[in-house]
Amino acid sequence: MSRRVVVTGMGAVTPIGNNVKDFWENIKKGTIGIGLNTKFDTTDYKAHLAAEVKNFDAAEMIDKKAARRMESFSQYAVVAAMEAMADSGLDMEKEDPFMVGCSVGCGIGSLQCIQTNYKKLLEKGPNRVAPLMIPMLISNMAAGNISIQMGLKGKNIDVVTACATGTHCIGEAFRSIQYGEADVMFAGGTESAITEIGVAGFTSLNALTTSEDPNRASIPFDVDRSGFVMGEGAGIVVLEELEHAKKRGAHILAEVIGYGATSDAHHVTAPIEDGSGDAKAIEFALKDAGIKPEDIDYINAHGTSTHMNDLFETRAIKLAMGDAAYKCKISSTKSMVGHLLGAAGGVEAIVCVKSILDNYVHANAGLVNQDPECDLDCVKEGVNTEVNVALSNSLGFGGHNAVLIFRAYE
Repeated sequence: MSRRVVVTGMGAVTPIGNNVKDFWENIKKGTIGIGLNTKFDTTDYKAHLAAEVKNFDAAEMIDKKAARRMESFSQYAVVAAMEAMADSGLDMEKEDPFMVGCSVGCGIGSLQCIQTNYKKLLEKGPNRVAPLMIPMLISNMAAGNISIQMGLKGKNIDVVTACATGTHCIGEAFRSIQYGEADVMFAGGTESAITEIGVAGFTSLNALTTSEDPNRASIPFDVDRSGFVMGEGAGIVVLEELEHAKKRGAHILAEVIGYGATSDAHHVTAPIEDGSGDAKAIEFALKDAGIKPEDIDYINAHGTSTHMNDLFETRAIKLAMGDAAYKCKISSTKSMVGHLLGAAGGVEAIVCVKSILDNYVHANAGLVNQDPECDLDCVKEGVNTEVNVALSNSLGFGGHNAVLIFRAYE
């Protein structure tokens, strides 16, 4: 008998708020966190916009020496995890630390660290490369640093599946608790890759929009969409076995009821055209949850604002859900925060939980001319509506598909 799993805490660092309260308030206002890229001079680049985290100082939350030994993707993750810990009311002194784990991923790790040290290598030789270069840049260090800072001695993993990373990490944490490997898991994703090489690489793939208008740059499901906007941040949730949560009197935010994962086995960047891979992940998640397509009230779509993703994702939802696809509300958080890559699924899981708690579906900000081929109920203005069950959908380069289903806790 698998165990029930609930969400008891959440933490976020995003382009529109460095905690869950500010982030959600700005989501409800339709705040767009996109602007000119201030990380480096973009004169010679085609893409000039980014969705940057603002007014963030890790040293306000983390010991200064520890913070200096973390790259920004790890800092974002640790700060979000600390908020999630506080929100959950978890007291590690009262827990078996070997039953509290961490499943936090990062799609890329630190491109900044690679860039800086490669420059040193070329200009000053191999002996000037930083001693901590490797442990600062590798993507598992977000999970590693969270466990070190918080004393989590249980299962510690970093599932890396590009833009599906955060969702897979939460899904695998969910499974770990279901089958008794942990009682509590910190789970989600983090990313900070707005760098010269990162922007140049995604631009060469024709993945980034070259729009100069922040309000018309990340516009999922719009006929004028032209690519995604690079974002950064972290989203972490505390997942907990239901009886464990009840025993300590935790405030339960929502229940995780389904997880599905598949591969397109098709192409390194393009989703399969008929949406069949993602559709099967949705079907698996529905089966896992023991619910029907008609039970889904809201889908937080992957919705990257690229031509192929939004079209093929629409096909996937229709393939998996049939006529019920037209009866649920759909929006993409990326319309406000850009594409957080490995962090996207973590932040979007938080949106699903908040949507359930507030019975509110946020707008696809900037959606003006809906693509007739993306013909589902893509919300143009935020709406107060009953959200009992929410589905989060994520797709990653390499053909990775991941789906989570959350339900109001009763």
